[in-house]
Amino acid sequence: MKPVFFLITCLLCSFVYGQNYNHLVNEANEQYIQKDYKKSVELYKLAFTKEQNIRSDLYNAGCSAALAGDVGLALNWLNIAFDKGYVNIRHMKADSDLNSLHNTKGWKSLLAKMQTKVDRIEANYDKPLQAKLLTIYDDDQKGRLKINELGQKFGFDSKEVSELWKTIEYKDSINLLKVKDVLDQYGWVGADKVGPQANSTLFLVIQHADLTTQQKYLPMMREAVKNKKAEPSALALLEDRVALGEKRQQTYGSQIGEDSTGASYILPLEDPDNVDRRRAEVGLGPLADYVKQWGIKWNVDEYKKQLPSIEKREGIK
Repeated sequence: MKPVFFLITCLLCSFVYGQNYNHLVNEANEQYIQKDYKKSVELYKLAFTKEQNIRSDLYNAGCSAALAGDVGLALNWLNIAFDKGYVNIRHMKADSDLNSLHNTKGWKSLLAKMQTKVDRIEANYDKPLQAKLLTIYDDDQKGRLKINELGQKFGFDSKEVSELWKTIEYKDSINLLKVKDVLDQYGWVGADKVGPQANSTLFLVIQHADLTTQQKYLPMMREAVKNKKAEPSALALLEDRVALGEKRQQTYGSQIGEDSTGASYILPLEDPDNVDRRRAEVGLGPLADYVKQWGIKWNVDEYKKQLPSIEKREGIK
């Protein structure tokens, strides 16, 4: 098997030569989605020869390595992720990708280090509010994480998927009431008060809400970003949702539509030539990489030709 693996590695090196860090990481993530964990690991290795500073990428690389059976490499990348600031111990403990690490000394040592740091960071947290938001987070994500699994098994237009969406929408309505109460009482509290995962709950729930609610809380989130209590990349998604809801062009290209044939396309986008510059300013990767997950090949010249008909379809003037 070694000669074959070496050949694959060489082919990968040839294929990705000259690609930048973001392209390599996106390709690694694509291989993870395709469950080719060994290819994913090789691509992460190449990406990390260029830089090794983004904790979420290091964490994801650790997951691919664990699934590929390389326990040592997985623990190494997870430890570097921790050194770079990754402290979401709650998520890490629950992540089934890392199950193969659970009986190792390295895993227990990493959890101990992380717990010590988490306890220190969380000393001044509003623990009741954090617990409330984390429960809402779980409710928001639980059903959505099952959509692809059910869709692949029964079909995305199946009764099973339809019933799951009804459950999700019901939970969304309950969660929205709870989050509105938090925002109206505390404002956008920030990760310094409840932790990053609990804080992200505010955005997750608002982005799934109706347009009127999004419009109401959008200024609050803009202010939160200025005060470093919310992420610019998350705000960009909400800005796009509200713009399209108001029948305006989106700014960052985050929102995707589907035509009558089931083909995906980028919903009306302003100034397509400079979208990657705008995306980079808020911490988003290139649009071409982002839209691959919907099977879209980004060609700015072709998109500009199609844009008038897309705008007409979406009712945007």
